[in-house]
Amino acid sequence: MTIRFATPQDSAALLRIYARYITTPVTFEYALPSEREFAARIAGISSFYPYLVHETDGEITGYAYAHRHMEREAYQWNAELSVYLDPAVTSRGLGKKLYRILMDMLALQRVKTVYGCVTLPNAKSEGLHTSLGFRLLGVYRNAGYKDGQWHDVGWFEKRIAPYGPEPEPVIPLSSVAPERLRKIIASAG
Repeated sequence: MTIRFATPQDSAALLRIYARYITTPVTFEYALPSEREFAARIAGISSFYPYLVHETDGEITGYAYAHRHMEREAYQWNAELSVYLDPAVTSRGLGKKLYRILMDMLALQRVKTVYGCVTLPNAKSEGLHTSLGFRLLGVYRNAGYKDGQWHDVGWFEKRIAPYGPEPEPVIPLSSVAPERLRKIIASAG
């Protein structure tokens, strides 16, 4: 088992996992992105936030990433998390492990609050968030239309660092000492 940072070259493998969700309301995208578009997403997100892959015997079996929650400057201390796993490895604690690594890294970037958006119902994703101490903030009713029906989404929130006056700006992941990032990954087992 290996956890490492994603690269744009991982796009084909990540798309194979994401493709399993594209026909479900887990994602609100209607069509699977091209490999080129997905590679650009990986590059764009990982230029500032952590984007992780999990490998088993050299094969990518899951991935997770953080991204900007909202665009205005005052929201910079927030991040939204996402995780996608091959169905063969769900319910084994991998999502929880990837989320913990993301949150530890984001705290080093000075992020204070993380969010998760879950299409409801989704017992596994809801359980992941609550098991990690997220609280349900609220539900957006009929927020998305997919697969012939309207879907609600729940927004979950977790504080990962203290709030205080005059917070220092959030920094890109590249500004965090690489050895600190390696230590977080290594400590995850």
